[in-house]
Amino acid sequence: MTTILLVDDHALVRAGLKRLLATLPHDEILEAASGREALALMRQRRPDLVILDLNLPGLGGLELLRRMIHAGAGPILVLSMHGEPLYAKRALDAGAAGYVTKNASPEELLTAVRRVTAGGRYVEAELAQALAAPAAGAPLDQLTARELEIMRLLAGGASLAEIAEAVGVGYKTVANNCVLIKSKLGVTRTADLVRLAIETGVG
Repeated sequence: MTTILLVDDHALVRAGLKRLLATLPHDEILEAASGREALALMRQRRPDLVILDLNLPGLGGLELLRRMIHAGAGPILVLSMHGEPLYAKRALDAGAAGYVTKNASPEELLTAVRRVTAGGRYVEAELAQALAAPAAGAPLDQLTARELEIMRLLAGGASLAEIAEAVGVGYKTVANNCVLIKSKLGVTRTADLVRLAIETGVG
């Protein structure tokens, strides 16, 4: 029997997941709609499994993932709208035990939950193939997980102050990171960075 923490800012998604997970043995399902709420619940209740969305208000998913791992979280299965291999790679590098997109079938999600709960790892088949044979020289591959998160938040319209709050660093650090991201990607304007984020599916 396990305690599962669902982290998603959409109540309908959490309700659907609860119905799906009801087919598995568990003691309790906890819910969180934000990163800070999830981090507090994780520290208080120590769930056996966390199912984590990456697109969260405030504290972003990749930053939350790092903080949960640092705080001693159990296995974390990322369930994300992002099907780009880069997101899966960054999440797995940050310590996630598995990565499944929201386009996956219910059966695949249940398989991932069982595998990860048992101590294994699971990556959705199509993503696993892409990760095994990554595209050479993809520009976003140069970005760290934090830089990718900053780029995503910028594309979503967040201010530098809001991004600093979301990733847990100072305003000046975010500003410096933005300069570095532009340099890595060969753009000079924030508008160009946002456009690139949208075109590559980051935004």
